[in-house]
Amino acid sequence: MYPLNTKDLHRIFEKLDKNGDGFVSLEELNWLLEKIGVQYSIAELESSVGKPCLDLNEFLLFCKSISENNNCKSKGGHGLDEDGLKDGDHDTNEEDDDLMKAFNVFDINGDGFISCEELKDVLMRLGFLDETCSSGIDCKIMIHVFDTNLDGQLDFEEFKNMMLHTVS
Repeated sequence: MYPLNTKDLHRIFEKLDKNGDGFVSLEELNWLLEKIGVQYSIAELESSVGKPCLDLNEFLLFCKSISENNNCKSKGGHGLDEDGLKDGDHDTNEEDDDLMKAFNVFDINGDGFISCEELKDVLMRLGFLDETCSSGIDCKIMIHVFDTNLDGQLDFEEFKNMMLHTVS
């Protein structure tokens, strides 16, 4: 998966900070988490974060901690549990569930595929593309790179490969 850099997170922070006060409220943070398929109550977020709003540095630390937690989960162990399953088997199922939630965020019309238009719409809503980008050429390129059956859109397996792809 391509990690978000500080510049990307800064843009997301600015989009979330609707009133421009330099803070992201837990409601704004929860909105973002829901958009990417992560469900928390405001009480759970406040318990996790420890305060009612985050400044940019706190937001960056929060994102970093989420990223580190996901990396730890995805590495998994290799022992067997009481069901006889490898630790990694549970992680894979949980990882697939998380990826399916993310896939569903992008699959706006629910047809089981992510089109260029859907990808562009979600990336614009998350602040990765600005409204002036009308051609969607970057989205077409992103889809083309991982579109193994060359149908011009991503199915779940192609999306999964894109999200799990690491740059060496």
